[in-house]
Amino acid sequence: MAKSPVPKKKPHKKLSSRKKSLAPAEQARIAEIFRRFEEQESDPRTELDYASPYELVTAVALSAQATDVSVNKATAKLFKVADTPQKMLALGEAGLKPFISSIGLYNMKAKNLIATAQILVEQYGGEVPLTREALQALPGVGRKTASVVLNELRIEPAIAVDTHVFRVAHRLGLAKGKTPDLVEAELMAVIPDPLKTRAHHWLILHGRYVCLARRPKCEECVVADLCPSRKLFIGR
Repeated sequence: MAKSPVPKKKPHKKLSSRKKSLAPAEQARIAEIFRRFEEQESDPRTELDYASPYELVTAVALSAQATDVSVNKATAKLFKVADTPQKMLALGEAGLKPFISSIGLYNMKAKNLIATAQILVEQYGGEVPLTREALQALPGVGRKTASVVLNELRIEPAIAVDTHVFRVAHRLGLAKGKTPDLVEAELMAVIPDPLKTRAHHWLILHGRYVCLARRPKCEECVVADLCPSRKLFIGR
């Protein structure tokens, strides 16, 4: 089949995650927050369904501006016919679109997934390169997607800052940054090293099910007494 042009990507800046100098009381507060999260769920994982690194990369790329539930519904059928880069290339962009048409931005995502499959087949023998630099060079794979993949596979501790992580980090007083990159750097600087591979999921799950955007469930929150934002929502 004819080769499709592969879009070029700009190099990504490395983020600084230098340790913050925290007062002992603040260190203790942060440690207790994550101790309680760990007590609730010791080994949190993504809610996306996958059975291989390639399926994980594909699912995470599809999840941008979409829910995990909607992605899982689509990939349940897609991965039965295209669970490798070779099969995805054979399916082609036109064949892929019907499987993911229920997901936002599916036209661009289909283009990127086919271009990614082409690169994986031609440059990596059909395997997913599990380094940040190589992952972020793939079409449609940004820093957040690479962070999710590397962290989920326990290759590199990383915190992908989506809307849930951004919100929870600010409400819990873990970060003040105005951009996802700044919040990521702040979180990596204050979260204890042994917890970093799991912190991403704890924060996402807490934001998804407890610390909701409009009306957080403070009465159900296991860290409510440690949250500086609780007084803003009590009595609403």
